[in-house]
Amino acid sequence: MTEENTEIVRFTDLGLSDETLKALSESGYETPTPIQEKSIPIILMGRDMVGCAQTGTGKTAAFVLPQIEILIGGRTRARMPRSLILAPTRELAAQIADNFGKYTKYHSLSWALLTGGDGMDEQIKALDRGVDVLIATPGRLLDHYERGRILLTDVKIFTIDECDRMMDMGFIDDIVKIAGLLPQMRQTLMFSATMAPEIRKLAEKFLQNPREVSVAPPAQTAALITQELYYVDARKKRELLRHLLRSKEVHNAYIFCNRKRDVTVLTDSLRRHKFNVGELHGDMVQSKRYETLADFKSGKLEMMVCSDVAARGLDIPDVACVVNFDIPFNSEDYVHRIGRTGRAGKTGISISFATPDDVKLLDNVFTLTKHKVEPTSVPGLTLDSLDAGDAPRERSSGRSDRGGRGDSRGKKPSAPPPREREREKPSASPPRDKTGALPPRTYPTPDPIPAGGFDDDIPAFLRR
Repeated sequence: MTEENTEIVRFTDLGLSDETLKALSESGYETPTPIQEKSIPIILMGRDMVGCAQTGTGKTAAFVLPQIEILIGGRTRARMPRSLILAPTRELAAQIADNFGKYTKYHSLSWALLTGGDGMDEQIKALDRGVDVLIATPGRLLDHYERGRILLTDVKIFTIDECDRMMDMGFIDDIVKIAGLLPQMRQTLMFSATMAPEIRKLAEKFLQNPREVSVAPPAQTAALITQELYYVDARKKRELLRHLLRSKEVHNAYIFCNRKRDVTVLTDSLRRHKFNVGELHGDMVQSKRYETLADFKSGKLEMMVCSDVAARGLDIPDVACVVNFDIPFNSEDYVHRIGRTGRAGKTGISISFATPDDVKLLDNVFTLTKHKVEPTSVPGLTLDSLDAGDAPRERSSGRSDRGGRGDSRGKKPSAPPPREREREKPSASPPRDKTGALPPRTYPTPDPIPAGGFDDDIPAFLRR
């Protein structure tokens, strides 16, 4: 059953301790978001819960705050963990750990962050000291368990964050295994950006008579975000981006690319033009990722060029601008991206570049959001429309990439020109000498045979 909205509008109404309220106030928070307002009372009652909320809605604090209250009211046994929180990525796990660090400022609770890509030694030391809360990715948690470093028999609260992404990344078998290591008598919380049938089936497996909370449908974009759209030729995108960043005096922004390689290319380009920018993508070394995130959070870096996967789960407040350098392949990612600005009652701006190749992707975004953004013009840099004819074309050089036997797609090869056909016919028989023997046959010198022996007709699979 989906929870209805209540009259609670301040954290002081939610039954949180004075110490927690003080930490919230010092962090600048007085009013809960809808997911926090609905979830905190349910979790404090000890009920199992399924929460459906997007990144940026405050869902992390929605399960962190009530867990703090539950944990401070009980006693640990031999410093064994009483709360286990699973996250699909290192970045999201680190974000949850940051929340615990911030809101337990005036409490004596300890936690450990167990994620892949980080050294085992420091994690083992934390486990040996004993912790109240484990925040982990599934693989690294099982690594520690199988080495005999942790016991999970005293876990009272089990939280699975971003269940939909857990499924996408193939972690469900690990989660089932981990759940089997926990006490049956426990409180279980699940959070997901979507409520697909697979998520409901998972909830039925792990949860007992759960309450369901749902806020912020995926198609909804924040009213405080000003959305701008620019039609642009692909070769003008970087120049247009530099112009807008300077003219709008943008000093705090996410810039999204669809591909990892484009993240690095665009970052290098912006740096050459003296922009203070960092990059974030899945192929980076973990220590560099943490360093880049810390620099962006502190303001040392003003802009972050990133991919969707690398930025998923990050919750950095006060981001003033989001740039869709590429229109996302998945229209829901558009909502995820621009939802990183315009938070906590503040206004934000989103800037999107669309090329003639993006017509279908842009239509998908408008269909999902039920809102069509009218294009803005910048003389000399933008296009009037996305008709392919309005964009300058690259001049082709050499043979067409589609030529050759491998790309004929069932078409008959064109007939050779007349002169070539004549050369293909056998010549008349040469005259015999007086003995009746044929003279030695002479052969034309062959052209050099290219590697592979296919001449120009190289199969498509060998050209890749």
